[in-house]
Amino acid sequence: MAKNVKAAEQLNEKEQELQVKKTVYRKSNKPAQLTKRERKELGVGKDEGRAILKYARLSSRKVKIVLDLIKNKDLSEAYGILRFTPKAASEVLLKLLKSAESNASNNNGLNPDQLYVAEAYATQGPSLKRVMPRAQGRAFRIKKRTSHITVVVKERK
Repeated sequence: MAKNVKAAEQLNEKEQELQVKKTVYRKSNKPAQLTKRERKELGVGKDEGRAILKYARLSSRKVKIVLDLIKNKDLSEAYGILRFTPKAASEVLLKLLKSAESNASNNNGLNPDQLYVAEAYATQGPSLKRVMPRAQGRAFRIKKRTSHITVVVKERK
């Protein structure tokens, strides 16, 4: 019981410090962003597990279709959906989800049974430009698209 009270007090202190840091302005008129050291001191991101895959050789448009299926689902349900979805992105997302789960449980000590997919998004990466030979000596350009995929898991309250 004393542990929970102590943890709640620490959380309140961290939230107050965050509010102070956000209101402080630096050289420009933009609100201050926390540095990596400040985030670590305040414990920002310790309530989640995050996994990022950059330059995946899949179109972000095709990945988003599968990501929409697993958003806000429990991990066991998300694993089931990814295993039986006949899309190329589901195999990559299965690995990424396992990585996010292990990051949450090993690095931040979260309970794996209470985790759910809090955020999942894909943004467009750089396109690889290739040439396809066509009739009469012409050449058409082909864009092989890439994407950056992020999966965040958190504990249900």
